[in-house]
Amino acid sequence: MRPMKLRYSLGCWVTLFGSFSASRNKVVTQAAAVPHLCCFRKTMHYQTEERGHPNSPDYRIYFKTSEGKYISPFHDIPLRAEIEQDNDVPAKKPKKNESEVLFNMVVEVPRWSNAKMEIATKEPLNPIKQDVKKGKLRYVANIFPHKGYIWNYGAIPQTWEDPNHTDKETRCCGDNDPIDVCDIGTQVCFPGQVIQVKVLGILAMIDEGEMDWKVIAINAKDPDAKNLNSIDDVFKSRPGHLEATVDWFRKYKVPDGKPENQFGFNGQFKDKDFAVEVIKSTHEHWRALMQKQINSGGIECKNVSCCESPFKFSADEARDVVQLVRTFILDKWHFV
Repeated sequence: MRPMKLRYSLGCWVTLFGSFSASRNKVVTQAAAVPHLCCFRKTMHYQTEERGHPNSPDYRIYFKTSEGKYISPFHDIPLRAEIEQDNDVPAKKPKKNESEVLFNMVVEVPRWSNAKMEIATKEPLNPIKQDVKKGKLRYVANIFPHKGYIWNYGAIPQTWEDPNHTDKETRCCGDNDPIDVCDIGTQVCFPGQVIQVKVLGILAMIDEGEMDWKVIAINAKDPDAKNLNSIDDVFKSRPGHLEATVDWFRKYKVPDGKPENQFGFNGQFKDKDFAVEVIKSTHEHWRALMQKQINSGGIECKNVSCCESPFKFSADEARDVVQLVRTFILDKWHFV
């Protein structure tokens, strides 16, 4: 028996005891909110469970509810970080306008790190994994004078940049991923952490001809969050930060032999109202995807909570998916 540690979003550690297999499990517990499409009725806590070893092709971070049921961070974690309805009970009138609503963010890459971690959109339950290119694990280069990613980087769940949809402004199609988000808060997060963010603006990056929006946001619990309410506030209070963001996204693939990325709107950031409209649009594309109204582009759509989705499956089936991964890793290690 070895101790299993649960890390809570409040920062305390609780030590439990449980048997560990060779597949290295770590469970991280955190809080987030309830989805618009989903059946859960109250605020939920999420855990993350690691399989395999970091910096290996087999490494995966799976997500679970506080009851230990496996979920997809792509499909089962809600878009918005506040309850909008409770089945048949009408929602209370929101106190804030739409541009002030908080969104959930699934952190994939912590600030200052280099491993290119991402939601595995084409694997069942969409765990976080390290991207692989030509058989090699991907790491972003350090773009002078920066070390790794210069913000906490991740995705907004229940969004999808549809590769079948042409953006009317940039004339580019989506990149087949959930929309990306950069948290400019001061806390260094961990992979799989779910945080609530205030949207401030958006950057229209074009990656090899594909639309790849970058939402600029700040952790709602950050000390600066109350003072940053727009993209102009960021320009004023953090001189050079947004310019460095454009420079980083422009050049980060160059060390790998790729050309510089391009941008819509001449590389200018659009405001938060524009950003929220883009997020809403990608959420509607995701809804169509989950209702099988559109070509999935290879996206794995299995989920445990979206009542309207033909891809919904049971908690037992979700557990079996993870068990198969565990068995594969153990078998692979056995024969090494």
